[in-house]
Amino acid sequence: MGEDGFLELRGVASRYGATQVLADIDLSIGKGEFVALLGSSGCGKTTLLRVLAGFISPSAGEVKVRHRDVTHLPPDRRGMALVFQSYALWPHMTVAQNIGYGLKLKGVARAGIAARVAEMQSLLGLDGLEGRKTSALSGGQRQRVALGRALAIDPEILLLDEPLSNLDARIRLSVRHELRALQRRLGITAIHVTHDREEAMVMADRIVILNAGEIAQQGTPEDVYNRPASAFVAAFMGAENVIALNGAPEGDRFMLAAGVANAACGVPLFGRPLVSGPVEARFRPEAARLCSADEVAAIGPGITFRGEVAAVSYPGGHWRHAVRVGDREIMADGARAFEPGAKVAVHVPADALFLFNSPAAAPAPTVSRTPSGKVYA
Repeated sequence: MGEDGFLELRGVASRYGATQVLADIDLSIGKGEFVALLGSSGCGKTTLLRVLAGFISPSAGEVKVRHRDVTHLPPDRRGMALVFQSYALWPHMTVAQNIGYGLKLKGVARAGIAARVAEMQSLLGLDGLEGRKTSALSGGQRQRVALGRALAIDPEILLLDEPLSNLDARIRLSVRHELRALQRRLGITAIHVTHDREEAMVMADRIVILNAGEIAQQGTPEDVYNRPASAFVAAFMGAENVIALNGAPEGDRFMLAAGVANAACGVPLFGRPLVSGPVEARFRPEAARLCSADEVAAIGPGITFRGEVAAVSYPGGHWRHAVRVGDREIMADGARAFEPGAKVAVHVPADALFLFNSPAAAPAPTVSRTPSGKVYA
């Protein structure tokens, strides 16, 4: 992704009074890279973006661009531009005046402003709208004007504070791809704050997941989706189904003890640092294979839970079932609908099953093998 360490944060922390919002953030972003800061409300992602922009001074740490310390520089001397969630457009100004506003503040000549504004309008599909007030524009057009104003000053780094959240779902999908294509075309470095997992997945080169002011995991969209580093990350990336199990590592496998809804079995460790004891088994609804209880056979490596359908709905393309498994209720998708009360089996393939040691201590299970190799507890 170009130049390593183009934008660096080292030990960045931020406090509001006694509240620690960010703690020891270390992050290095390459030139031309698109990074998504992903997390739920209150995780610190917007505070981190504002520290980068210069609107908030960190209580500790430093921010560097091209190895130049910009930690205490004002926003207009950092080579960055921020697109706000609300767009923050001037309602009394025309499209052209809004796009050219930053250039006017920099003292650029009128002819230079006009040329740059025309360039931005052409780039963003706003030709013919230069004389309109922003109140007469659609949400997607306002978003483009805000983006044009940010890009007009030719920043090295583009900061995006949930700029798509005010768009309706249909427009948001198209603007995602437009924005990503534009970022690639310009080769600009972009940091995008969002709480939308899918948005981060389709737009970013790298996702940085924040939790309680710390980096929970960072990596490519494929990495964080398929190899979550913690139960929190797995849940945030859609693996919200959770069942408590017990097991113990044995060679390159983790042997799961029988439970109230599952037989004993073994699954590959996949390099996970699991220890003997209670584990959380997490998986996504779409990863499960749902069938009637009497249809279960040797489906393949993984684990099978037996339960009863509590409810069924059709979100489109598949049937989503709420299934009671022991004392829990999980969600599982199926190609056909099972009636409430139906006895079913939910099979989760080994590569879609995320196991994490439970925080609570518990005695390690006794896992053994019969002479035939069958596992029992």
